[in-house]
Amino acid sequence: MTFLTAAILGIVEGITEFLPISSTGHLILTQHLLRMQETDMLKSFDIAIQLGAILAVVLIYGRSLKRTPKAWLPIIAAFIPTAIIGLLLHKIVKTYLLGNSSVVTWSLFIGGILIILFESTYQKNRMSTRSVEAIPLKTAFAVGLCQSLALVPGVSRSGATIIGGMLLGVERRTIVDFSFLLAIPTMAAATALDLLKSAGSFTAHDASALGVGFLTAFVTAYIVIRWLLQFIQTHTFTVFGVERIFVAIVFWVWVS
Repeated sequence: MTFLTAAILGIVEGITEFLPISSTGHLILTQHLLRMQETDMLKSFDIAIQLGAILAVVLIYGRSLKRTPKAWLPIIAAFIPTAIIGLLLHKIVKTYLLGNSSVVTWSLFIGGILIILFESTYQKNRMSTRSVEAIPLKTAFAVGLCQSLALVPGVSRSGATIIGGMLLGVERRTIVDFSFLLAIPTMAAATALDLLKSAGSFTAHDASALGVGFLTAFVTAYIVIRWLLQFIQTHTFTVFGVERIFVAIVFWVWVS
């Protein structure tokens, strides 16, 4: 992997990680477009550069977490089911799903339709939960189960948690914040687990490429998070549903 390729993948990760369009799915399709050979190192790279996106979340939300430590309770409650399911299915997902462009395109397409249908029927509840620390633990746990769906490439982690949370009665801005914060333990644990099992196979060049991907993912994720927090004040996620369908169709046409 060249440093330019690593930078491109880092940018794709940073742009897509916190939008409901699936970062893993877009990374896999980007790698196909760049004609990159599917290897265990590349799969680990896709997981590890998420640390850059995590750092962006920590930088933006760090102070608010210090002011409201109770917010960690629902975050932990949501992380538990994801951690258990992810640990049990890690080998299966990495062996059979990561790198599977067919799974990705179908997930993007179906997910896009579901987002559009959701936004066309969703009605805001005046009694919606309006702060992260006020999210009931059982609701947080259910959101964690929704997040676990993102083990399938193309199923957006942020999309699953945000839409699941809104269906469970959490206000849009609050569940977006919660989705960002839930990414910290979720992505950190996923990266640590994968690196623990595969770091020994990384060469010095691989580590340097990972550093490039980490940096570009951090910068782009920081910009995208700031933008999204403004975007959701006046927009729904319909446009992201359309984007998912468009990307899936374009990839199908390109492959055929």
